Amino acid sequence: MLYNSISTCEKGGGTMKHIYDVMIIGGGPGGYTAALYGARAGLDTILFEKMSVGGQMVQTEQIDNYPGFEEGIDGFLLGEKMRKGAERFGAQTRLTEVHSVELAPDIKEVRTSDGTFYGRTVIVSTGAGPREMGLPGEKEFTGRGIHYCAACDGMFYRGKTVAVVGGGNTAAADALLLARVAKKVYVVHRRDTLRASKVYHESLMSAENIEFVWNSTVSELLHTDRLDGLRVKNVHTGEETDIALDGVFVAIGRKPVTDLVKDRLELDAAGYIKADETTRTSLPGVFAAGDVRTKALRQIVTAAADGAVAVHYAEEYLLQI
Repeated sequence: MLYNSISTCEKGGGTMKHIYDVMIIGGGPGGYTAALYGARAGLDTILFEKMSVGGQMVQTEQIDNYPGFEEGIDGFLLGEKMRKGAERFGAQTRLTEVHSVELAPDIKEVRTSDGTFYGRTVIVSTGAGPREMGLPGEKEFTGRGIHYCAACDGMFYRGKTVAVVGGGNTAAADALLLARVAKKVYVVHRRDTLRASKVYHESLMSAENIEFVWNSTVSELLHTDRLDGLRVKNVHTGEETDIALDGVFVAIGRKPVTDLVKDRLELDAAGYIKADETTRTSLPGVFAAGDVRTKALRQIVTAAADGAVAVHYAEEYLLQI
């Protein structure tokens, strides 16, 4: 073992506290890869996850773009496999909500529903979630007609009718991807022109199975026991129209989960933690892995890579203190 965790006596009292080498906040692919690499390197490692293991992966029934699973894999199962792999080498999982953190001192604090934990380094891997439409039934049908990643779930709609909600680069890319597999793709956008880069426009306009629903927002999800369609409302006239379809892909932006650290770490203009490919943040001994940090591509495989990199630099930091 490279490092030995120690129990120290708090100043002014007789309470003994355990000090971890690595504390990880978030149980997605970035967090559990960090837990695996940390524990395997002999670091005393604990991971905190407030809900279910796997992060955003658990919302996807079939993941086909993570290497090593030739038939694809269920997101929940992949999360469980990552957890078991990390725990095999001694990483601890604590299913508890983190309420606050203190990241500046040499011994950092993570305050949870189960008490306060102490460690020399912290890896923030809280992820970024898609912005939702905020409509009744949206959560109920997520993964069952409503999706936020065309690259992940588009294949389920081969020969079917779908809609993309949004007008930026992600929406444009999603529409083009879906147009290759779906029978019909509606693009619902609140303006009369796309915000997407010009490079997408010609391909979108020339696609025979893409139809634009301009100046419109989604006002209601139509469903019985499954999603049947959308009710869209024209933002100028107020007129509502129903569109029958099989699936909806929401691409109206993403929101990083940074409430815990927004007043402690430097964030970029979009609210992501400023951290380059080293995963180092603005505070020594604190790292950001996965979708929560500033980066070009947010996928399971890139989050996992971040987890490994974060532990590499955490080890380097631990050697210097």
